[in-house]
Amino acid sequence: MDVKLLKIENLIQAKEEIAKVGASPVSINIMAPKAVFRVILATGISATAANILKQEMLSKGGEAAVAAGAVNNSQASGDVILMGTLQQFRKVIRSLRIQPVGLPQLADQLTELLATVEK
Repeated sequence: MDVKLLKIENLIQAKEEIAKVGASPVSINIMAPKAVFRVILATGISATAANILKQEMLSKGGEAAVAAGAVNNSQASGDVILMGTLQQFRKVIRSLRIQPVGLPQLADQLTELLATVEK
């Protein structure tokens, strides 16, 4: 018995690694987006949007680091660090498309950015 860390950078690599253990082809496509983790910095986010982002990420199993001033609305805007798997980001993006305060535009930016790892 042995263990080692895998560094999975994209969906192709995720699918290859999952296939190596003998998973079914259907399972590979379901699991691969869960194997790619990303940390994204979003800048100039309003306090309202930051709070919505935090809730959306948490509700999908991800995480978002926001300034304390955004949480208590003592600052107008700031930066947010989003952390999650591709699967979690996909779910968050769907939710952001129906939110106010510029979040549909952020959803478009996230979609474009994450497309680089979808290959």
